[in-house]
Amino acid sequence: MKNNVIVIGGSGQLGQCLKEVVFLEELTLNFVFLSRTELDCINEEQTTSIFEEYQPVYCINCAAYTAVDQAEEDQHNAFQVNHNAVKQLAINCLKYNTTLIHISTDFVFDGSSSTPLTEDLDTNPVNIYGLSKLKGEQEIQSLLTQYYIIRTSWLYSERANNFVKTMLKLSQTRSELNVIYDQVGTPTYAMDLAKVIINITQNDPGAFGLYHYSNEGVASWYDFAKAVFELSGIEIKVLPVASAAFVTKAKRPHYSVLDKTKIKLALGVEIPYWRESLNICIKNL
Repeated sequence: MKNNVIVIGGSGQLGQCLKEVVFLEELTLNFVFLSRTELDCINEEQTTSIFEEYQPVYCINCAAYTAVDQAEEDQHNAFQVNHNAVKQLAINCLKYNTTLIHISTDFVFDGSSSTPLTEDLDTNPVNIYGLSKLKGEQEIQSLLTQYYIIRTSWLYSERANNFVKTMLKLSQTRSELNVIYDQVGTPTYAMDLAKVIINITQNDPGAFGLYHYSNEGVASWYDFAKAVFELSGIEIKVLPVASAAFVTKAKRPHYSVLDKTKIKLALGVEIPYWRESLNICIKNL
């Protein structure tokens, strides 16, 4: 009987959080964490070989090209990782009857909405990163019936590089910071998302499809930064500035609050408020 779960992108931020959840819980499945050196997802032969070796019951894909600005100039590699590699994963999942759990992004939307984004809303990416991730989603949906695509936003944790750790690092050398106030979404603690993913592998209801997951509540990047310093007990002046003050190669959506109604109903998920989860992360750091 198949009992392997392969985690692609196992050394990245979410992969490390998944590894910690697996370590803390007694699970019936055997989790195999594959770093980029163990599986370069754009290598089709390597991907096929991994599936042949493990014949996984689940494939969790955390691998992604996430350098949003760099993707504008490095379009080939962005599409290789976020589109073509995902297509190969889907092809292998179909062959081995593997359920694919794939992590996607709020950046598939253009940010023009003013109400929380549901899964059935039209997508309209405003940058190459978002477009490449959307193409990956579409490959999965065209090839598979057994899949969970989970779109998330503003991911942070105690691991890897992220907004929280960047803010804390900057506070060591600066007394004042400018932070964008007109981009609104919800921070997502990667440990919370990891628990949801692991729960799917343990208690799979077979409710396949596309889902949104972030923590509860709404924040701007300015709100997020203020909360990081407040919960850390750090005295620093944080000034709200408009997006126009920061010239970036890639355009960002101004509104990306995800509606989580579907995942809460279908998977019985309870979602913590973003500040509660941030407080846990800050204490651990």
